[in-house]
Formats: sequence, C-alpha cells, structure tokens
Amino acid sequence: MGAGRWGNPLLLLAALALVLGRHQQWPGFQDSESPKNVNATLAFFLESYNNNSNDSYLFGVDRLLRSQVQLTTGVEYLITVKLSRTKCKRNSTKKRSCPIQTKKNLKKSFICDFLVYTLPWMNHYQLWNNSCLDV
Repeated sequence: MGAGRWGNPLLLLAALALVLGRHQQWPGFQDSESPKNVNATLAFFLESYNNNSNDSYLFGVDRLLRSQVQLTTGVEYLITVKLSRTKCKRNSTKKRSCPIQTKKNLKKSFICDFLVYTLPWMNHYQLWNNSCLDV
C-alpha cells in the first residue's frame, strides 16, 4: 500500500505544523534588520552543519525563512532556513558556488531552526541550539 507522492501522512502533518509555527514571534526576539550580520551567522551555521554531516555532498542555504535577533551580552540570532544538498562534493578542493542539486535521486532538503550567540565585533560565534526536519 503506497503512500503516494506525499509519503507518510504523519510526516506531512509534522512539516505543516513546523511551517505554520514559523509565524509566531519568540519573546524578546525581533525581526532582524541587518543582512550583513545575518549572512555571517548563516555562513557560520552552514560551515558547522557541513562539518558535522556525514553526507558526501555539501548543503547550502536554499531559502531564508525567518531571521530574528535579540540583544543580550552579545547578539542572539534565531534563524530558520531551508537547507538543500548541492552539486558540490564534500572533498572538492575548488572554491566555487555550489548550485542546489537537481537530480531527483540526489535531492535532499531540511528545514532547520538554529540559535547562534555571537559577538560580531569580535568575529565570535557559538551554536547554542539547532534542529532540522526532513522536507
């Protein structure tokens, strides 16, 4: 008995709840207005994600879904992104842009929420929390 194109209905329901829950604001956090700092935080998270992944391909940011910021003793970023497998192999020595994978059997994506504490003026980043869900 096949589940069809949408796979497991419980997984679809969990993904829908995850997407619908994205519209709520976390207490103390505000929408981020600084693309430069968000991009540096995304680059840090992406490097951390790829370093800890066992996948033979690198992952890249497919879409920024939400970016919020809170000022504390530093700056806390709460970011939600869609990560997708790229066409670049992990051990590739060439530094180039990595387009998102288009081959059906190699496509893979996640929706990730992560919280990064940073002192951007010192180029210091710490990943405090992250969770990813298959899409």
